Amino acid sequence: MLIQDATMEKLLARSGSANEQQVAALKEEAVRSKRTLQEVALQNDVIDEMNLTKAFSDYAQIPYIELDPHDISPDVLNMIPERVARQYNAVLFKIDDAGIRYLAMEDPDDVQAENFIEKEIGSNTKIFIATQQNILSALEAYRGDVNTELNEVIDIQRSDDTENTAITEKEISEDSPIAKTISLLLEYAIKSHASDIHIEPRENFVQVRYRIDGVLREVNRLPRNVLGALVSRIKILSNLKIDEHRVPQDGRFKIKVGGKQYALRVSTLPVADGEKTVMRILDESNQAVTLEELGVWGKSLQTLNPSLRSANGMILITGPTGSGKSTSLFSILTILNTPSVNISTVEDPVEYKIPGVNQTQTNTKAGMTFANGLRALLRQDPNIIMIGEIRDQETADLGVQAALTGHLVFSTLHTNDAATCLPRLLDMGIEPFLIASIMRVVVGQRLVRKVRKETRIRYEPSQEEKELMIKMFNLKPNQDFRYIHELEKQAAAEGVGGDTPLSTDEHGINFLYKNNHEDNDDGSLNGYVGRIGIYEVLNNSLAIQKLIVANATSNQIKDQAMAEGMITMQTDGLIKVLRGVTTLEEVIRVTKDQVQ
Repeated sequence: MLIQDATMEKLLARSGSANEQQVAALKEEAVRSKRTLQEVALQNDVIDEMNLTKAFSDYAQIPYIELDPHDISPDVLNMIPERVARQYNAVLFKIDDAGIRYLAMEDPDDVQAENFIEKEIGSNTKIFIATQQNILSALEAYRGDVNTELNEVIDIQRSDDTENTAITEKEISEDSPIAKTISLLLEYAIKSHASDIHIEPRENFVQVRYRIDGVLREVNRLPRNVLGALVSRIKILSNLKIDEHRVPQDGRFKIKVGGKQYALRVSTLPVADGEKTVMRILDESNQAVTLEELGVWGKSLQTLNPSLRSANGMILITGPTGSGKSTSLFSILTILNTPSVNISTVEDPVEYKIPGVNQTQTNTKAGMTFANGLRALLRQDPNIIMIGEIRDQETADLGVQAALTGHLVFSTLHTNDAATCLPRLLDMGIEPFLIASIMRVVVGQRLVRKVRKETRIRYEPSQEEKELMIKMFNLKPNQDFRYIHELEKQAAAEGVGGDTPLSTDEHGINFLYKNNHEDNDDGSLNGYVGRIGIYEVLNNSLAIQKLIVANATSNQIKDQAMAEGMITMQTDGLIKVLRGVTTLEEVIRVTKDQVQ
């Protein structure tokens, strides 16, 4: 939708997104850069697409609609041919009992498009306005069941059971069945909200697995004879050497699905039965979420927020691979990213690209290690430095020196919890007094799957379950659950779990929530959707600094932090169980390495 500058000026004022001075500055920038006021306002995050569309809806008196593709009947949708719908960014989403046709358009001012579509469906039409992103998402409903399409394409290739050793150009061309197979695998993965695609050669077939919400699931088995062409096609897309099968290779390519751009990070590895390929899916259109949306609340949020505004020092995020550390750093750096701050990073690899941040990828073959990259960054006048991971003493030393010389340093470390991070730095040869002086906070985290509100059920836990929770989460029976009850009330007040009723009182736990669906192999209808973090934020208080200098154990440091009010990951997880966000089984699954 293209909005004229004069109208855009009115919309910014009506919506309260910008005052007169800000509008004047935007207009000046638009003239200088030869762009529209709409483009400049959106790019500068003065207003987002959804709020702009709502403001235009109110101004033009055209009703706003947010479409859910699952609610659109295929019979209704197909009244407009897909080609026409995509050309005009329009979706027919409903026909009521009176025969009125409900049409959503990105640009309802396009009279030519409206007239053309009405010739297809009739003139008894009610027009709605929707965001471009929402329209594009709804247009994906034309595709139907991607998995059925995938099976049809695969069936064509099952006829020949022999494995081709020589791959012809025709087999891996853009219009080949192999190319279509890859497109459908990617599309199905994205629609399933998978984070990774594993294509794994087995003795008699090729196994395809998706990692959905942190859990690997087999989604298909391809005939063994397609392996060579499949891997070669992926290598072509990723700009890798298709004739090299003996060593691992890494590459990257981009695709568009449903109007969104995705980056695929590709890794190939020779294994016993052929070459295995893993593709990490990165949604480049994703906006950074707030700390609250990540799942940080209460004492953890109160401890972390002031530390992010420190002029110098070090903030570490800890946890195993796949615990969401990169997402947390991405969100934090986006929060801190302003024109007055120079943020520079060294990463392996660059997963999320942040506009305005100078991101450098390591390249060991070329000598660009974390340590060498960090040395170079220190000569680039940074305010904030992010090191993808502290892996060795040299990188740790340079990170500490950077924190000592007026920089705010963020990094990650692979440890089980926040307290273990400090002795780990001691093992790397960092002096205790340096750790005590530069450390601001240490964040420990895990990711748990969120249970669907529609499929969760409430139940009263047994006495055995209550005793197990007391043991696992180090609850003190003589507290009569007052501590947990107060934490749940605070979490509820901060919006954790929405309008879910309290599960506890001062005397104990009255009920819990559990998933009412079994985990299906294909990941469908398993009762979970998306993930949320559980956190512990260790503040480097004066008492903890003394323990660090005295070479205290991680258990002593953790006990002191808890005495000062730190909420552990297990307790944070328990509160989210009580609030109906996740299940007890999920919290146990991701924190079992810490359960004594």
